[in-house]
Amino acid sequence: MTTRHFLRDDDVTPAEQAELLDLAATLKASPWSRRPLAGPKSVAMIFDKPTLRTQVSFGAGIAELGGNPMLVEGKLAGIGVRESVEDVARVLGRQVSVVVWRTFFQADLDTMAAHAGVPVVNALTDDFHPCQLVADLLTVREHKGDLAGLTVAFVGDGACNMGNSWLLAGATAGMHVRIAAPSGYQPSEAMYARAAEIAATTGGSATAFDDAEKAVAGADVVVTDTWISMGKEAEEADRTTVFAPYSLTTELMALAEPDAVALHCLPAYRGKEIAAEVLDGPQSVVWDEAENRRHAQKAVMTFLLERSSR
Repeated sequence: MTTRHFLRDDDVTPAEQAELLDLAATLKASPWSRRPLAGPKSVAMIFDKPTLRTQVSFGAGIAELGGNPMLVEGKLAGIGVRESVEDVARVLGRQVSVVVWRTFFQADLDTMAAHAGVPVVNALTDDFHPCQLVADLLTVREHKGDLAGLTVAFVGDGACNMGNSWLLAGATAGMHVRIAAPSGYQPSEAMYARAAEIAATTGGSATAFDDAEKAVAGADVVVTDTWISMGKEAEEADRTTVFAPYSLTTELMALAEPDAVALHCLPAYRGKEIAAEVLDGPQSVVWDEAENRRHAQKAVMTFLLERSSR
């Protein structure tokens, strides 16, 4: 039995990533053209962290694929507390065709995948946000064309899941990824090493910056995210001070290419990590990005189901 999962961005090869993006574009243009969940087959959706876009995009996407979006209340299930992750995985795998889990620890997601016997999709962990990156890359491709050779600057908390995922997914796409973050808030050396390993095969690159202006200069894509990731609320005051020089203002955005696009995975806090004039301005593709979560996730589930056999 072969079961494919999407737990982190480098679970797909460069060729498979390109295939995912092509499939997402096809499903966006023709939403009901693929029905791998017809029956309907059920997909378990588990949310241990706050959610808006993830829940609605997966719910709508599963329905469009012919399936039944089954909401599993994480607190009631008590995964890892009331029952072990292993036991929950064994139960779910006999009831559903896919497990979608938005949770804290990457290790728990890995354990779910090891025991479920059905595809498991990372809907966000503290370490990675791979479905968001499929949506982001789809959005960039729609507005900028081919991804290979483009320069993307991520400014802010580079040590968050989005920083890690941009390193891996951007390198996989052959992009030149620049992470601008203060000392202590960069991705790990291991993450940079993995991105460099991938980039060596695609022509991309991964570079650390401590100066936001240098990172954004000449960039084709500029990305930011909240400074206060879920679980970091107690650090809000300190983080607001530390990250102030990394705010995506109109002045910083002006250093990028004139036709550069700005991305933010949301929720956004205007006047903090991004200026309202940027988020709501002509270079923002944030609302396309939010919509594209649905098309990207439909592509991910279709891809996994078609490559998994029971």
